[in-house]
Amino acid sequence: MKKYLIPNEGKFYKANLHIHTTMSDGRETPEEVKAAYKAAGYSVVAFTDHEIMLDHSDLADEDFLPITSFEKSINAVSPATGFPHHRKTAHLNFLSKDPHKLACSVMNPATTWGNAKEHISEELKKYSYEAEYTTECLNDVIARANREGFLVTLNHPVWSLQNYEDYIGLKGLWGLEVYNTGCALMGCPDTVQPLDDLLRVNENVFPLATDDAHSPADHFGGYVMIKAQSLAYTEVMGALECGDFYASTGAEIRSLYVDGNKLVVDCSPVRSVTVCTECRSNMHRTALYAGHITHAEFDLSGYFAGCAEELTGRRAYIRVVVTGADGSSAYTRAYGLKELKV
Repeated sequence: MKKYLIPNEGKFYKANLHIHTTMSDGRETPEEVKAAYKAAGYSVVAFTDHEIMLDHSDLADEDFLPITSFEKSINAVSPATGFPHHRKTAHLNFLSKDPHKLACSVMNPATTWGNAKEHISEELKKYSYEAEYTTECLNDVIARANREGFLVTLNHPVWSLQNYEDYIGLKGLWGLEVYNTGCALMGCPDTVQPLDDLLRVNENVFPLATDDAHSPADHFGGYVMIKAQSLAYTEVMGALECGDFYASTGAEIRSLYVDGNKLVVDCSPVRSVTVCTECRSNMHRTALYAGHITHAEFDLSGYFAGCAEELTGRRAYIRVVVTGADGSSAYTRAYGLKELKV
């Protein structure tokens, strides 16, 4: 009996969940962003302008969905040099489950900058959250946003100069960037290490690949493929919330399911398929010739037999990574034992 980890029903929608426009510090208008991404086959864009949240529902059509969202920066105190890029920072995206919700209690109009200052609403003026770069404050921000109907992501931890101690205590994150086009182009490529670190302390965070685009040069490098019943806002946000998507820089995962003790992966032609786990028992398939794998099967019976959650206190999980001959990759979220066992 097959149990689909990525739903078999529905349609894949390509999405960029991190971008900036002329409403903050981007070089393109929201209309130009829509035109560029729609022409490239995207159906969903989250407009995450800095410190400001705007209603872009006028951009929606039967083939394009804008997600109401914003990015918040929480900076550490500057060192003696005063140079801002020497200090650590936490950049968080907030994706609203309600397309018309344009404020959150963690916002503060005093922190807006650039063009965002021109778009401060009366609703936003009600809030004056004072944020500090501490684990306690970050967790308060995340908890407040979760209660108020937002999915919260941690963005580009490498560019942000974050180490293990900066993120390991965070609670309630929905997503974490494992790839960010803009930061990769600046020589600060992200990795899956923070993702696995948080998964191993039982935080069920999802991997994201994004553009963080500020100009056309940053377009189309990282995205997520959302499996949803339709392009309706509630359907797409529901699929995101429960993890019915995968992140990618170009490789495709077309089907993912378990059949008894067997895990089956169907994908675009790739050079390798890897099943990563919370321990060292990873499973791997590599093509003799690059780009020849489109179907891979893994026997999970040995992994199931070796799981010892009750002894380690650590959530058992698998996640799948496929890597193409061109170096592009696709990443699934982590699936726990209850999801894997038919």
